[in-house]
Amino acid sequence: MTESSGLIGSAQRALRVLDIVGSAGDGITAKAVARRTGYNLSTTYHLLNTLVHEGYLIRLGHGRGFGLGYKVGSLYQRLCAELDVDQELQDELHHLHLRAEAAAYYTVFRETDIVVAAVADSPAFPRATPLDFGFHEAAHATAFGKVLLASLPRRERREYLADAGMPRLTSRTTVRAVDLDTELEHVSRAGMALEIEEFQPELACLSAPVLDTAGRVTGAVAFSVPSTEFAARRSHLERAARAGAARFAQLLAKTPDLISGR
Repeated sequence: MTESSGLIGSAQRALRVLDIVGSAGDGITAKAVARRTGYNLSTTYHLLNTLVHEGYLIRLGHGRGFGLGYKVGSLYQRLCAELDVDQELQDELHHLHLRAEAAAYYTVFRETDIVVAAVADSPAFPRATPLDFGFHEAAHATAFGKVLLASLPRRERREYLADAGMPRLTSRTTVRAVDLDTELEHVSRAGMALEIEEFQPELACLSAPVLDTAGRVTGAVAFSVPSTEFAARRSHLERAARAGAARFAQLLAKTPDLISGR
């Protein structure tokens, strides 16, 4: 792996090992980690043992390999707190997912980032990969990203897009700022955003804004479904998204500590 100038190689290697163990799930062996990273076995053992010592990994019993440590859970909880997502909001998103019969997402501002703060799905209605907790890319091509971009003053929006870029992800992705501005004006008026195969082929999403007590957009509720189902389900999903966004606004309003991260 090529290491960028100014970065600490050993830290990069340790984080790569942590990511691989987390992705693999409990029971990955040191040899398997070494194969996936391309590191020699001795280096891999040193990295694994360091992460175990610090609590980010655990060594499973009976030689079953490694798994995520309990310190990772506390980091996740702290990040949820930073993103203003408590258990009540997570439970409500799960209920929305069940009512809509679609993967559900809650997205917020975190400083200048637009980030997925919670996801609710099931085997029958799975989330779209990689739209997972912490995803903060491709706002120009996602329905929830459009809702939040539409709420920004044009100068802030242009600065955000200049930094984040507007890569073409599919043949339907909007890649010109002027075209996106026109669409976002409609999103702002309609209080609803959608995208069909702009982020991924065969995927459609729609999203409604979550407002604070002053009427400012602080987040977005969104659903994703296969694009082949979208036309038939659009009305139902729009009603569910608007109702869900209103419910989230109520929950946030009654909890003073949950404020916008922007």
